[in-house]
Amino acid sequence: MTARRVIPHVAMRPLWRCRNCGGEWPCQPARLGLLVEYRGNRTGLLVYLATLMTEAERQLTQLHPDRRDELTDRFLTCARARE
Repeated sequence: MTARRVIPHVAMRPLWRCRNCGGEWPCQPARLGLLVEYRGNRTGLLVYLATLMTEAERQLTQLHPDRRDELTDRFLTCARARE
C-alpha cells in the first residue's frame, strides 16, 4: 500500500488559487483550518488575512490590470465575529 501525498489548502501565488482544490483562496477548507488555528485570536486572524489580501490584490492587479476584484469578502468575511 502506498501512502497518499497530502496537499494542503494553501495559496498558489500569484494566481491566488488553492493548490489542493483549485478554488479561489482562501477556499472553504483553508478558511476552516485558519479559524481552528487562530481560535481565540480573531484579531490576529484578521491582521493575517488583511496582509494576505493586500498581497493578493497587488499580484492579481499585475496579472489583470483591467480587472479589479473585490477581495474583502473573499478574505475577511470568514474571520468576522458572528452576532
